[in-house]
Amino acid sequence: MHLPRLFAVLIITAALAGCSASRPAVTLPEEPPTPIVETTVVEEPAPEAEEPEAEMDLFPGQAPREWLMLDEADDDVRGISADRGYRLLEGRSPRRTVIVAVIDSGVDTTHADLRGRLWTNTDEVAGNGLDDDGNGYIDDVRGWSFLGNADGENIQYDTYELTREVVRLRPRYQNADPDALSAEEHEEYAYYQSLEEKLVSQREEYSGNLAQIKMIEQATQQAVEVLRPILGDGPYTPEKLEPGIIDSPEVQQAKNLVGYLAQNGLTPDDVTTQRQQIANVLAYGYNTDYDPRPTIGDDPDDLTERGYGNADVAGPYPGHGTSVGGVIAAIRDNDAGTDGVGDSGVLIMPIRAVPNGDERDKDIANAIRYAVDNGAMVVNMSFGKSYSPNKKVVDEAVRYAEERGVLLVHAAGNSSKNLDTSDNFPTATLDDGTRVSNWLEVGATTWSADPFAATFTNYGATTVDLFAPGAEIDVLSPGDAVDRADGTSVAAPVVSGIAALLLSYYPDLSPLDVRQILLDSAVSYQGATALRPGSDERVDFGTLSITGGVVNLGRAVELADARSGS
Repeated sequence: MHLPRLFAVLIITAALAGCSASRPAVTLPEEPPTPIVETTVVEEPAPEAEEPEAEMDLFPGQAPREWLMLDEADDDVRGISADRGYRLLEGRSPRRTVIVAVIDSGVDTTHADLRGRLWTNTDEVAGNGLDDDGNGYIDDVRGWSFLGNADGENIQYDTYELTREVVRLRPRYQNADPDALSAEEHEEYAYYQSLEEKLVSQREEYSGNLAQIKMIEQATQQAVEVLRPILGDGPYTPEKLEPGIIDSPEVQQAKNLVGYLAQNGLTPDDVTTQRQQIANVLAYGYNTDYDPRPTIGDDPDDLTERGYGNADVAGPYPGHGTSVGGVIAAIRDNDAGTDGVGDSGVLIMPIRAVPNGDERDKDIANAIRYAVDNGAMVVNMSFGKSYSPNKKVVDEAVRYAEERGVLLVHAAGNSSKNLDTSDNFPTATLDDGTRVSNWLEVGATTWSADPFAATFTNYGATTVDLFAPGAEIDVLSPGDAVDRADGTSVAAPVVSGIAALLLSYYPDLSPLDVRQILLDSAVSYQGATALRPGSDERVDFGTLSITGGVVNLGRAVELADARSGS
Protein backbone atom coordinates (compact mmCIF):
# COMPACT_ATOMS: atom_id res chain seq x y z
CA MET A 1 0.00 0.00 0.00
CA HIS A 2 1.36 3.40 -0.84
CA LEU A 3 1.98 5.70 2.09
CA PRO A 4 -0.48 8.61 1.73
CA ARG A 5 -3.59 6.40 1.69
CA LEU A 6 -2.51 4.49 4.78
CA PHE A 7 -1.75 7.67 6.66
CA ALA A 8 -5.21 9.05 5.84
CA VAL A 9 -6.71 5.90 7.34
CA LEU A 10 -4.59 6.32 10.43
CA ILE A 11 -5.71 9.91 10.90
CA ILE A 12 -9.29 8.67 11.32
CA THR A 13 -8.02 5.81 13.46
CA ALA A 14 -6.45 8.40 15.72
CA ALA A 15 -9.80 10.09 16.17
CA LEU A 16 -11.42 6.77 17.08
CA ALA A 17 -8.63 6.16 19.55
CA GLY A 18 -9.01 9.56 21.11
CA CYS A 19 -5.61 10.79 19.93
CA SER A 20 -4.99 14.29 18.62
CA ALA A 21 -5.32 14.22 14.84
CA SER A 22 -5.45 17.87 13.95
CA ARG A 23 -2.42 17.78 11.66
CA PRO A 24 -3.14 17.03 8.00
CA ALA A 25 -1.61 14.02 6.31
CA VAL A 26 1.90 14.65 5.10
CA THR A 27 2.75 14.95 1.42
CA LEU A 28 5.10 12.00 1.12
CA PRO A 29 7.90 11.40 -1.39
CA GLU A 30 6.58 11.55 -4.93
CA GLU A 31 7.25 7.90 -5.77
CA PRO A 32 8.34 5.75 -2.87
CA PRO A 33 10.61 3.22 -4.59
CA THR A 34 9.30 0.44 -2.42
CA PRO A 35 5.58 0.93 -1.71
CA ILE A 36 4.54 -0.93 1.41
CA VAL A 37 2.62 -4.16 0.97
CA GLU A 38 0.57 -3.92 4.12
CA THR A 39 -2.56 -6.03 3.96
CA THR A 40 -3.11 -9.16 6.00
CA VAL A 41 -1.68 -12.26 4.35
CA VAL A 42 -4.30 -14.19 2.39
CA GLU A 43 -4.31 -17.69 3.85
CA GLU A 44 -6.44 -19.40 1.19
CA PRO A 45 -6.11 -19.07 -2.60
CA ALA A 46 -9.10 -17.96 -4.64
CA PRO A 47 -11.25 -20.91 -5.71
CA GLU A 48 -10.40 -22.26 -9.13
CA ALA A 49 -13.21 -21.74 -11.63
CA GLU A 50 -13.54 -21.48 -15.39
CA GLU A 51 -15.60 -18.30 -15.03
CA PRO A 52 -14.55 -16.83 -11.66
CA GLU A 53 -17.17 -14.99 -9.73
CA ALA A 54 -16.40 -11.69 -8.04
CA GLU A 55 -15.72 -13.35 -4.69
CA MET A 56 -15.39 -10.77 -1.96
CA ASP A 57 -12.68 -10.66 0.66
CA LEU A 58 -13.25 -10.88 4.41
CA PHE A 59 -14.60 -7.35 4.78
CA PRO A 60 -17.34 -5.59 2.80
CA GLY A 61 -16.06 -3.06 0.29
CA GLN A 62 -12.80 -4.84 -0.38
CA ALA A 63 -11.87 -5.92 -3.86
CA PRO A 64 -12.62 -9.41 -5.15
CA ARG A 65 -9.71 -11.82 -5.01
CA GLU A 66 -7.55 -11.63 -8.16
CA TRP A 67 -9.93 -9.00 -9.52
CA LEU A 68 -7.43 -7.76 -12.06
CA MET A 69 -8.06 -10.95 -14.10
CA LEU A 70 -11.83 -10.40 -14.32
CA ASP A 71 -14.00 -9.09 -17.15
CA GLU A 72 -16.37 -6.15 -17.08
CA ALA A 73 -19.11 -7.93 -19.08
CA ASP A 74 -18.87 -11.29 -17.30
CA ASP A 75 -18.03 -10.21 -13.77
CA ASP A 76 -19.03 -6.53 -13.60
CA VAL A 77 -15.42 -5.76 -12.64
CA ARG A 78 -13.10 -3.72 -14.83
CA GLY A 79 -10.23 -6.17 -14.99
CA ILE A 80 -8.08 -7.24 -17.93
CA SER A 81 -10.32 -10.08 -19.23
CA ALA A 82 -7.56 -12.63 -18.65
CA ASP A 83 -9.82 -15.68 -18.87
CA ARG A 84 -11.19 -14.51 -22.20
CA GLY A 85 -7.67 -14.04 -23.49
CA TYR A 86 -6.57 -17.46 -22.33
CA ARG A 87 -9.66 -19.08 -23.87
CA LEU A 88 -8.64 -17.58 -27.20
CA LEU A 89 -5.17 -19.12 -26.76
CA GLU A 90 -6.56 -22.51 -25.76
CA GLY A 91 -4.98 -25.38 -27.66
CA ARG A 92 -1.86 -23.39 -28.42
CA SER A 93 1.48 -23.28 -26.65
CA PRO A 94 4.07 -20.51 -26.34
CA ARG A 95 6.34 -20.57 -29.38
CA ARG A 96 9.27 -18.85 -27.73
CA THR A 97 10.47 -17.92 -24.29
CA VAL A 98 10.26 -14.22 -23.49
CA ILE A 99 12.36 -12.66 -20.73
CA VAL A 100 11.03 -9.73 -18.70
CA ALA A 101 13.69 -7.88 -16.75
CA VAL A 102 12.41 -6.74 -13.35
CA ILE A 103 14.50 -3.76 -12.27
CA ASP A 104 13.50 -3.49 -8.64
CA SER A 105 14.40 -4.08 -4.99
CA GLY A 106 15.17 -7.77 -5.50
CA VAL A 107 13.19 -10.97 -6.02
CA ASP A 108 12.73 -13.96 -3.69
CA THR A 109 14.04 -16.63 -6.04
CA THR A 110 12.94 -19.38 -3.63
CA HIS A 111 9.24 -18.46 -3.75
CA ALA A 112 7.22 -21.58 -4.61
CA ASP A 113 5.00 -19.67 -7.02
CA LEU A 114 8.01 -18.53 -9.08
CA ARG A 115 9.62 -21.94 -9.56
CA GLY A 116 10.38 -22.39 -13.23
CA ARG A 117 9.58 -18.74 -13.91
CA LEU A 118 13.08 -17.34 -13.37
CA TRP A 119 15.58 -16.65 -16.11
CA THR A 120 18.77 -18.71 -15.96
CA ASN A 121 21.99 -17.58 -17.57
CA THR A 122 23.02 -20.96 -18.95
CA ASP A 123 26.40 -19.63 -20.06
CA GLU A 124 27.41 -18.92 -16.46
CA VAL A 125 28.58 -21.46 -13.87
CA ALA A 126 27.18 -20.65 -10.44
CA GLY A 127 29.57 -19.98 -7.59
CA ASN A 128 32.90 -20.48 -9.36
CA GLY A 129 33.93 -16.84 -9.04
CA LEU A 130 34.47 -16.49 -12.78
CA ASP A 131 32.83 -14.47 -15.50
CA ASP A 132 32.22 -17.54 -17.66
CA ASP A 133 30.22 -15.81 -20.38
CA GLY A 134 32.44 -12.72 -20.50
CA ASN A 135 29.59 -10.26 -20.01
CA GLY A 136 31.41 -8.40 -17.24
CA TYR A 137 29.40 -9.87 -14.36
CA ILE A 138 30.66 -12.76 -12.22
CA ASP A 139 28.28 -15.64 -11.37
CA ASP A 140 25.22 -13.82 -12.72
CA VAL A 141 23.17 -17.00 -13.06
CA ARG A 142 19.83 -15.38 -12.13
CA GLY A 143 20.55 -11.73 -12.83
CA TRP A 144 22.52 -8.99 -11.13
CA SER A 145 22.49 -6.56 -8.21
CA PHE A 146 23.99 -3.09 -8.49
CA LEU A 147 23.38 -2.58 -4.76
CA GLY A 148 26.09 -4.79 -3.30
CA ASN A 149 29.77 -5.60 -3.45
CA ALA A 150 31.97 -8.53 -4.41
CA ASP A 151 32.16 -9.67 -0.76
CA GLY A 152 28.41 -10.26 -0.69
CA GLU A 153 27.51 -7.17 1.33
CA ASN A 154 24.33 -5.37 0.26
CA ILE A 155 22.68 -2.06 0.97
CA GLN A 156 18.98 -1.82 1.76
CA TYR A 157 18.52 1.91 2.39
CA ASP A 158 19.64 4.96 0.50
CA THR A 159 18.86 8.65 0.65
CA TYR A 160 16.36 10.47 -1.55
CA GLU A 161 17.72 12.32 -4.56
CA LEU A 162 16.64 15.58 -2.91
CA THR A 163 19.00 14.83 -0.03
CA ARG A 164 21.85 13.87 -2.35
CA GLU A 165 21.44 17.09 -4.32
CA VAL A 166 21.61 19.13 -1.11
CA VAL A 167 24.76 17.26 -0.08
CA ARG A 168 26.29 17.85 -3.51
CA LEU A 169 25.57 21.59 -3.61
CA ARG A 170 25.88 22.56 0.06
CA PRO A 171 29.70 22.89 0.15
CA ARG A 172 29.54 25.26 -2.80
CA TYR A 173 26.60 27.44 -1.81
CA GLN A 174 25.85 27.16 1.90
CA ASN A 175 27.99 30.17 2.74
CA ALA A 176 28.12 31.73 -0.71
CA ASP A 177 27.95 35.48 -1.26
CA PRO A 178 25.15 35.95 -3.81
CA ASP A 179 26.71 39.20 -5.07
CA ALA A 180 29.87 37.32 -6.04
CA LEU A 181 28.10 34.67 -8.14
CA SER A 182 27.92 34.59 -11.91
CA ALA A 183 24.57 34.46 -13.69
CA GLU A 184 24.93 30.71 -14.17
CA GLU A 185 25.87 30.22 -10.53
CA HIS A 186 22.89 32.33 -9.47
CA GLU A 187 20.56 29.88 -11.20
CA GLU A 188 22.15 26.91 -9.44
CA TYR A 189 22.21 28.83 -6.15
CA ALA A 190 18.46 29.43 -6.38
CA TYR A 191 17.98 25.73 -7.12
CA TYR A 192 20.06 24.84 -4.07
CA GLN A 193 18.08 27.18 -1.82
CA SER A 194 14.80 25.64 -2.95
CA LEU A 195 16.16 22.17 -2.19
CA GLU A 196 17.30 23.16 1.29
CA GLU A 197 13.89 24.63 2.05
CA LYS A 198 12.12 21.51 0.86
CA LEU A 199 14.43 19.24 2.84
CA VAL A 200 13.77 21.19 6.05
CA SER A 201 10.03 21.13 5.34
CA GLN A 202 10.00 17.38 4.72
CA ARG A 203 11.94 16.59 7.88
CA GLU A 204 9.63 18.78 9.97
CA GLU A 205 6.55 17.13 8.45
CA TYR A 206 7.83 13.61 9.01
CA SER A 207 8.97 14.39 12.55
CA GLY A 208 5.50 15.64 13.44
CA ASN A 209 3.80 12.65 11.89
CA LEU A 210 6.21 10.25 13.57
CA ALA A 211 5.19 11.64 16.94
CA GLN A 212 1.55 11.28 15.99
CA ILE A 213 1.76 7.75 14.71
CA LYS A 214 3.57 6.69 17.86
CA MET A 215 0.45 7.74 19.78
CA ILE A 216 -1.75 5.84 17.33
CA GLU A 217 0.45 2.77 17.66
CA GLN A 218 0.19 2.92 21.43
CA ALA A 219 -3.60 3.21 21.20
CA THR A 220 -3.92 0.23 18.85
CA GLN A 221 -1.67 -1.88 21.05
CA GLN A 222 -3.82 -0.99 24.06
CA ALA A 223 -6.95 -1.89 22.07
CA VAL A 224 -5.52 -5.31 21.27
CA GLU A 225 -4.69 -5.85 24.94
CA VAL A 226 -8.31 -5.04 25.80
CA LEU A 227 -9.70 -7.39 23.14
CA ARG A 228 -7.32 -10.32 23.54
CA PRO A 229 -8.88 -11.76 26.74
CA ILE A 230 -12.32 -11.60 25.07
CA LEU A 231 -11.63 -12.40 21.41
CA GLY A 232 -8.24 -14.11 21.46
CA ASP A 233 -5.29 -13.19 19.27
CA GLY A 234 -7.28 -12.59 16.09
CA PRO A 235 -7.74 -12.15 13.24
CA TYR A 236 -10.62 -9.92 14.27
CA THR A 237 -13.44 -10.51 11.79
CA PRO A 238 -16.55 -8.30 11.54
CA GLU A 239 -18.53 -10.95 13.40
CA LYS A 240 -16.11 -10.88 16.32
CA LEU A 241 -16.16 -7.10 16.43
CA GLU A 242 -19.94 -6.71 16.50
CA PRO A 243 -21.12 -4.72 19.54
CA GLY A 244 -22.11 -6.78 22.52
CA ILE A 245 -24.81 -5.82 24.98
CA ILE A 246 -22.43 -6.15 27.90
CA ASP A 247 -19.52 -4.35 26.24
CA SER A 248 -17.93 -1.74 28.42
CA PRO A 249 -17.12 1.64 26.85
CA GLU A 250 -13.46 0.58 26.82
CA VAL A 251 -14.22 -2.63 24.89
CA GLN A 252 -16.50 -0.83 22.45
CA GLN A 253 -13.86 1.81 21.70
CA ALA A 254 -11.29 -0.94 21.13
CA LYS A 255 -13.67 -2.73 18.76
CA ASN A 256 -14.34 0.50 16.85
CA LEU A 257 -10.65 1.20 16.41
CA VAL A 258 -9.61 -2.31 15.35
CA GLY A 259 -12.74 -2.67 13.22
CA TYR A 260 -12.01 0.50 11.30
CA LEU A 261 -8.50 -0.70 10.54
CA ALA A 262 -9.86 -4.07 9.39
CA GLN A 263 -12.42 -2.46 7.09
CA ASN A 264 -9.48 -0.81 5.34
CA GLY A 265 -7.54 -4.06 5.07
CA LEU A 266 -5.17 -3.17 7.90
CA THR A 267 -4.13 -4.67 11.22
CA PRO A 268 -2.52 -3.19 14.33
CA ASP A 269 0.78 -4.64 13.09
CA ASP A 270 0.45 -2.47 9.97
CA VAL A 271 0.42 0.61 12.20
CA THR A 272 3.76 -0.49 13.63
CA THR A 273 5.07 -1.09 10.11
CA GLN A 274 4.02 2.43 9.10
CA ARG A 275 5.71 3.90 12.16
CA GLN A 276 8.90 2.08 11.21
CA GLN A 277 8.64 3.33 7.63
CA ILE A 278 8.32 6.96 8.72
CA ALA A 279 11.22 6.55 11.15
CA ASN A 280 13.33 5.10 8.33
CA VAL A 281 12.57 8.08 6.10
CA LEU A 282 14.07 10.35 8.75
CA ALA A 283 16.97 8.03 9.56
CA TYR A 284 17.94 7.38 5.95
CA GLY A 285 15.96 9.14 3.23
CA TYR A 286 16.25 12.72 4.46
CA ASN A 287 19.46 12.32 6.46
CA THR A 288 22.32 14.31 4.93
CA ASP A 289 24.84 12.45 7.10
CA TYR A 290 23.85 9.02 5.76
CA ASP A 291 25.76 7.60 2.79
CA PRO A 292 25.66 3.84 2.12
CA ARG A 293 27.48 4.03 -1.20
CA PRO A 294 30.97 3.24 0.11
CA THR A 295 29.70 -0.27 0.86
CA ILE A 296 29.34 -0.92 -2.87
CA GLY A 297 32.86 0.28 -3.58
CA ASP A 298 32.22 1.88 -6.97
CA ASP A 299 33.04 5.43 -7.97
CA PRO A 300 29.63 7.13 -7.90
CA ASP A 301 30.92 9.92 -10.13
CA ASP A 302 32.11 7.53 -12.84
CA LEU A 303 28.95 7.05 -14.87
CA THR A 304 30.70 4.77 -17.34
CA GLU A 305 31.52 2.14 -14.69
CA ARG A 306 29.79 -1.18 -15.34
CA GLY A 307 30.93 -4.30 -13.45
CA TYR A 308 30.30 -3.35 -9.81
CA GLY A 309 27.76 -5.20 -7.65
CA ASN A 310 27.14 -8.89 -6.99
CA ALA A 311 24.93 -11.80 -7.99
CA ASP A 312 22.59 -11.60 -4.97
CA VAL A 313 19.35 -10.72 -6.77
CA ALA A 314 17.24 -11.06 -3.61
CA GLY A 315 19.11 -8.70 -1.33
CA PRO A 316 18.01 -7.89 2.23
CA TYR A 317 14.41 -6.97 1.34
CA PRO A 318 13.00 -8.53 -1.87
CA GLY A 319 9.36 -7.77 -1.06
CA HIS A 320 8.58 -5.20 -3.74
CA GLY A 321 10.38 -7.00 -6.54
CA THR A 322 8.78 -10.32 -5.60
CA SER A 323 5.34 -8.71 -5.84
CA VAL A 324 6.14 -7.20 -9.23
CA GLY A 325 7.63 -10.42 -10.56
CA GLY A 326 4.64 -12.42 -9.38
CA VAL A 327 2.17 -10.19 -11.22
CA ILE A 328 4.14 -10.84 -14.39
CA ALA A 329 4.85 -14.55 -14.15
CA ALA A 330 3.59 -16.36 -11.04
CA ILE A 331 2.56 -19.93 -11.88
CA ARG A 332 -1.06 -20.06 -13.01
CA ASP A 333 -3.76 -22.45 -11.80
CA ASN A 334 -1.61 -24.21 -9.20
CA ASP A 335 -3.90 -23.60 -6.20
CA ALA A 336 -1.15 -21.60 -4.51
CA GLY A 337 0.04 -18.02 -4.41
CA THR A 338 -1.49 -15.91 -7.17
CA ASP A 339 -1.90 -16.23 -10.91
CA GLY A 340 0.59 -14.29 -13.00
CA VAL A 341 -0.52 -12.55 -16.15
CA GLY A 342 1.99 -14.53 -18.22
CA ASP A 343 2.28 -18.30 -18.47
CA SER A 344 5.10 -20.79 -19.02
CA GLY A 345 6.54 -18.85 -21.95
CA VAL A 346 7.37 -15.89 -19.71
CA LEU A 347 10.44 -15.71 -17.45
CA ILE A 348 11.59 -12.90 -15.18
CA MET A 349 15.17 -11.64 -14.92
CA PRO A 350 15.74 -10.02 -11.50
CA ILE A 351 17.97 -6.94 -11.54
CA ARG A 352 18.42 -5.28 -8.18
CA ALA A 353 18.85 -1.50 -8.49
CA VAL A 354 16.10 0.05 -6.33
CA PRO A 355 16.80 0.51 -2.59
CA ASN A 356 14.51 1.82 0.12
CA GLY A 357 15.16 5.38 -0.94
CA ASP A 358 15.69 6.83 -4.39
CA GLU A 359 17.39 4.75 -7.04
CA ARG A 360 20.55 6.23 -8.58
CA ASP A 361 20.70 7.17 -12.24
CA LYS A 362 23.93 5.28 -12.78
CA ASP A 363 22.44 2.04 -11.42
CA ILE A 364 19.28 2.35 -13.51
CA ALA A 365 21.25 3.00 -16.68
CA ASN A 366 23.41 -0.04 -16.03
CA ALA A 367 20.37 -2.16 -15.17
CA ILE A 368 18.68 -1.30 -18.46
CA ARG A 369 21.84 -2.13 -20.40
CA TYR A 370 22.25 -5.41 -18.53
CA ALA A 371 18.67 -6.38 -19.36
CA VAL A 372 19.08 -5.58 -23.04
CA ASP A 373 22.48 -7.27 -23.39
CA ASN A 374 21.23 -10.46 -21.72
CA GLY A 375 18.16 -11.04 -23.82
CA ALA A 376 15.24 -9.26 -22.17
CA MET A 377 12.52 -8.24 -24.63
CA VAL A 378 10.53 -6.33 -21.98
CA VAL A 379 11.88 -4.30 -19.04
CA ASN A 380 9.57 -3.51 -16.11
CA MET A 381 10.45 -0.34 -14.18
CA SER A 382 8.23 0.10 -11.12
CA PHE A 383 10.10 3.01 -9.59
CA GLY A 384 10.42 6.75 -9.97
CA LYS A 385 11.65 9.97 -8.41
CA SER A 386 11.34 13.74 -8.76
CA TYR A 387 14.98 14.60 -9.46
CA SER A 388 17.40 13.08 -11.95
CA PRO A 389 20.74 14.92 -11.88
CA ASN A 390 22.34 12.39 -14.24
CA LYS A 391 19.37 11.98 -16.56
CA LYS A 392 21.65 11.94 -19.58
CA VAL A 393 23.17 8.57 -18.68
CA VAL A 394 19.68 7.07 -18.24
CA ASP A 395 18.57 8.62 -21.53
CA GLU A 396 21.51 6.95 -23.28
CA ALA A 397 20.48 3.58 -21.86
CA VAL A 398 16.86 4.14 -22.86
CA ARG A 399 18.00 4.98 -26.40
CA TYR A 400 20.20 1.86 -26.33
CA ALA A 401 17.11 -0.23 -25.56
CA GLU A 402 15.10 1.51 -28.27
CA GLU A 403 17.75 0.83 -30.91
CA ARG A 404 17.55 -2.87 -30.04
CA GLY A 405 13.77 -3.02 -30.02
CA VAL A 406 13.30 -3.65 -26.29
CA LEU A 407 10.05 -2.49 -24.70
CA LEU A 408 10.31 -0.39 -21.51
CA VAL A 409 7.26 -0.34 -19.21
CA HIS A 410 7.30 2.33 -16.48
CA ALA A 411 5.01 2.98 -13.51
CA ALA A 412 3.56 6.50 -13.66
CA GLY A 413 3.94 7.11 -9.91
CA ASN A 414 1.76 7.48 -6.84
CA SER A 415 1.53 11.22 -6.15
CA SER A 416 -1.81 12.17 -7.77
CA LYS A 417 0.17 14.42 -10.10
CA ASN A 418 -0.32 15.50 -13.69
CA LEU A 419 2.87 14.33 -15.41
CA ASP A 420 2.23 16.77 -18.23
CA THR A 421 3.38 19.44 -15.76
CA SER A 422 5.26 17.49 -13.06
CA ASP A 423 8.41 15.37 -13.10
CA ASN A 424 8.64 11.64 -12.44
CA PHE A 425 11.91 10.17 -13.67
CA PRO A 426 12.88 8.29 -15.75
CA THR A 427 10.78 9.53 -18.66
CA ALA A 428 10.09 8.68 -22.28
CA THR A 429 11.08 12.21 -23.24
CA LEU A 430 14.82 12.65 -23.50
CA ASP A 431 16.78 15.79 -22.72
CA ASP A 432 16.84 16.74 -26.39
CA GLY A 433 13.03 16.81 -26.41
CA THR A 434 12.50 13.63 -28.42
CA ARG A 435 10.17 10.91 -27.19
CA VAL A 436 11.35 7.33 -27.58
CA SER A 437 9.14 4.81 -29.37
CA ASN A 438 9.67 1.84 -27.03
CA TRP A 439 8.05 3.19 -23.85
CA LEU A 440 4.74 2.60 -22.07
CA GLU A 441 3.82 4.81 -19.11
CA VAL A 442 1.18 3.15 -16.93
CA GLY A 443 -1.34 4.61 -14.49
CA ALA A 444 -3.49 2.65 -12.02
CA THR A 445 -7.21 1.89 -11.84
CA THR A 446 -9.33 0.40 -9.08
CA TRP A 447 -11.86 -2.44 -9.25
CA SER A 448 -14.67 0.00 -8.57
CA ALA A 449 -16.30 2.33 -11.05
CA ASP A 450 -16.08 5.12 -8.47
CA PRO A 451 -13.33 6.00 -7.96
CA PHE A 452 -12.16 4.46 -11.22
CA ALA A 453 -8.74 6.05 -11.53
CA ALA A 454 -6.90 5.23 -8.30
CA THR A 455 -6.83 8.25 -6.01
CA PHE A 456 -3.03 8.05 -5.77
CA THR A 457 -2.11 7.51 -9.42
CA ASN A 458 -0.26 10.02 -11.52
CA TYR A 459 -1.86 10.82 -14.86
CA GLY A 460 -1.28 12.90 -17.98
CA ALA A 461 -3.10 13.48 -21.26
CA THR A 462 0.19 13.56 -23.16
CA THR A 463 2.53 11.54 -20.91
CA VAL A 464 0.65 8.51 -19.53
CA ASP A 465 -0.10 5.98 -22.27
CA LEU A 466 -2.76 3.84 -20.61
CA PHE A 467 -4.02 2.50 -17.31
CA ALA A 468 -4.03 -0.96 -15.71
CA PRO A 469 -5.40 -2.44 -12.46
CA GLY A 470 -3.28 -1.19 -9.58
CA ALA A 471 -5.28 -1.08 -6.33
CA GLU A 472 -5.90 -3.94 -3.89
CA ILE A 473 -3.96 -6.33 -6.08
CA ASP A 474 -3.12 -9.82 -4.78
CA VAL A 475 0.65 -10.19 -4.96
CA LEU A 476 3.40 -12.58 -3.93
CA SER A 477 5.43 -11.81 -0.84
CA PRO A 478 8.72 -13.37 0.36
CA GLY A 479 8.46 -16.66 2.17
CA ASP A 480 5.77 -18.18 -0.07
CA ALA A 481 3.28 -15.63 1.23
CA VAL A 482 0.56 -13.60 -0.49
CA ASP A 483 -0.33 -9.99 0.31
CA ARG A 484 -2.26 -7.14 -1.23
CA ALA A 485 -0.68 -4.02 -2.68
CA ASP A 486 -1.64 -0.66 -4.15
CA GLY A 487 0.35 1.40 -6.60
CA THR A 488 1.30 2.01 -10.19
CA SER A 489 4.15 -0.32 -9.23
CA VAL A 490 1.71 -3.22 -9.60
CA ALA A 491 -0.12 -1.71 -12.58
CA ALA A 492 3.04 -1.60 -14.71
CA PRO A 493 3.79 -5.35 -14.42
CA VAL A 494 0.23 -6.12 -15.53
CA VAL A 495 1.14 -4.44 -18.82
CA SER A 496 4.59 -6.08 -18.89
CA GLY A 497 3.00 -9.49 -18.37
CA ILE A 498 0.50 -9.04 -21.20
CA ALA A 499 3.23 -7.81 -23.53
CA ALA A 500 5.44 -10.79 -22.74
CA LEU A 501 2.54 -13.23 -23.15
CA LEU A 502 1.77 -11.91 -26.63
CA LEU A 503 5.43 -12.02 -27.63
CA SER A 504 5.67 -15.65 -26.52
CA TYR A 505 2.66 -16.76 -28.62
CA TYR A 506 3.27 -14.56 -31.66
CA PRO A 507 6.98 -14.80 -32.54
CA ASP A 508 6.62 -12.74 -35.69
CA LEU A 509 5.57 -9.73 -33.62
CA SER A 510 8.25 -7.41 -32.25
CA PRO A 511 8.07 -5.68 -28.87
CA LEU A 512 7.19 -2.46 -30.69
CA ASP A 513 4.40 -4.26 -32.58
CA VAL A 514 3.03 -5.50 -29.26
CA ARG A 515 3.29 -2.03 -27.76
CA GLN A 516 1.00 -0.72 -30.50
CA ILE A 517 -1.39 -3.64 -30.04
CA LEU A 518 -1.71 -2.87 -26.34
CA LEU A 519 -2.49 0.76 -27.10
CA ASP A 520 -4.96 -0.03 -29.87
CA SER A 521 -6.75 -2.77 -27.91
CA ALA A 522 -7.09 -0.87 -24.62
CA VAL A 523 -10.72 -0.56 -23.54
CA SER A 524 -11.59 3.07 -24.07
CA TYR A 525 -13.43 4.91 -21.33
CA GLN A 526 -13.59 8.20 -23.18
CA GLY A 527 -16.60 10.02 -21.80
CA ALA A 528 -16.75 8.03 -18.56
CA THR A 529 -16.75 10.20 -15.46
CA ALA A 530 -13.89 9.75 -13.01
CA LEU A 531 -12.48 11.61 -10.05
CA ARG A 532 -9.30 13.41 -10.92
CA PRO A 533 -6.66 11.68 -8.75
CA GLY A 534 -6.01 13.62 -5.58
CA SER A 535 -9.12 15.80 -5.87
CA ASP A 536 -12.91 15.79 -5.73
CA GLU A 537 -13.17 17.14 -9.27
CA ARG A 538 -15.00 14.91 -11.73
CA VAL A 539 -13.42 14.70 -15.17
CA ASP A 540 -13.58 12.61 -18.32
CA PHE A 541 -11.42 9.52 -17.71
CA GLY A 542 -10.28 9.89 -21.30
CA THR A 543 -8.41 13.07 -20.40
CA LEU A 544 -6.14 11.26 -17.91
CA SER A 545 -4.02 9.45 -20.52
CA ILE A 546 -3.15 9.37 -24.19
CA THR A 547 -5.47 6.45 -25.01
CA GLY A 548 -8.12 7.11 -22.40
CA GLY A 549 -8.14 3.37 -21.95
CA VAL A 550 -7.33 0.38 -19.74
CA VAL A 551 -5.17 -2.50 -20.95
CA ASN A 552 -7.12 -5.64 -21.83
CA LEU A 553 -5.65 -9.09 -22.40
CA GLY A 554 -8.69 -10.50 -24.21
CA ARG A 555 -8.84 -7.71 -26.76
CA ALA A 556 -5.05 -7.73 -27.14
CA VAL A 557 -5.08 -11.43 -28.09
CA GLU A 558 -7.83 -10.78 -30.64
CA LEU A 559 -5.83 -7.98 -32.21
CA ALA A 560 -2.60 -9.98 -32.14
CA ASP A 561 -4.42 -12.75 -34.01
CA ALA A 562 -5.50 -10.25 -36.64
CA ARG A 563 -2.08 -8.63 -37.06
CA SER A 564 0.15 -11.67 -36.78
CA GLY A 565 1.15 -13.64 -39.82
CA SER A 566 1.93 -16.76 -37.80
